[in-house]
Amino acid sequence: MNRVGNPWSETRIWNGGAFALERGGHLARLEVAYATAGSLAPDGRNAVLLTHGYTSSHRFAQPAADGAEGGWALLVGPGRAVDTDRLFVVAPNMLGSCYGTSGPKSTDPATGRPYGPTFPEYTVADMVRGQKALLDALGVRHLRAVVGPSYGGFQAFQWAVTFPDFMSGIVAAVTALQPPHDENVNTAADLARSFAEDPGWNGGHCYPDGIKATMTKLRVGTLKSYGIEARLAPAYPDAAARERAIGAIAAAWAAEFDPNSLIVLRRALDFYDIKPDVGRIRAKVLYAISRTDRLFPPTLEGPTMALLRQAGVDATYKLIDSELGHSASGDDAAKWEAALREFMARLAPGDPR
Repeated sequence: MNRVGNPWSETRIWNGGAFALERGGHLARLEVAYATAGSLAPDGRNAVLLTHGYTSSHRFAQPAADGAEGGWALLVGPGRAVDTDRLFVVAPNMLGSCYGTSGPKSTDPATGRPYGPTFPEYTVADMVRGQKALLDALGVRHLRAVVGPSYGGFQAFQWAVTFPDFMSGIVAAVTALQPPHDENVNTAADLARSFAEDPGWNGGHCYPDGIKATMTKLRVGTLKSYGIEARLAPAYPDAAARERAIGAIAAAWAAEFDPNSLIVLRRALDFYDIKPDVGRIRAKVLYAISRTDRLFPPTLEGPTMALLRQAGVDATYKLIDSELGHSASGDDAAKWEAALREFMARLAPGDPR
């Protein structure tokens, strides 16, 4: 049942059965948490797949939702750029996350306990194949677009090369064809070493209490690097009050996010690199970057767009002129909503553009 003012369904869980993974492992049971908005057309061809970022969830486009890359409720909904009055939007929680989809916090049927650090190694392509199986089960026959920010943009690019004929377009915001290579970005090994300093870590078997203080500290740093101080400055002009607000936001996230998910999601990016495969892309591409994003800076535009166009991809670039850094795609949605709306209109059946 939809809540008043919210076009989204409640979270549902799809059971896909046994699932083989690219790195040689397998899951005895793949479960995917997801929510939907809008109605699927009889021909199954009006769907949009909405893919979320590293530390958020499939709820990131729902009213009052938040995320490091910003909530997207101003972009997805009735009459919005991704219009749920006309489109069937499916938002899955990605493989390895901790909001209902199979991940380290899930029960390992072999032991009856959470997988924790024993969750099998997987790739972004595995995420995409699991999402494709979900869409098949829902009766989706073709996607109008795959749309997502940050890690969601990685998934959008991966969709375009793994199932190149299954979508008309992709929207990849505040993201890249490769993961960021920056000494300030934690690797999976960096995260594991940091967590090991917490006495509650227990080699990754940290359930049910987790390592909330360590996760809160990590989250504060992440949010600041993504631009939260600029976003909160109007509401909290006092620096001390702003710091307390950031701490509260970080603590709320740390109370529910699984540290093992941070590790496995980051490790999956060790095998992500779309550059060699851009020639497989058949979909139209909208690529959007925030002017102040430190993680995916505007300097990526030149080489990324050149590579796509050299491969014959119909690609459009939009600079989000925002002070809000990595969170601009959602928190400053008005700065690029028109470009997203125009791009989605180009994907509508019968549009000759």
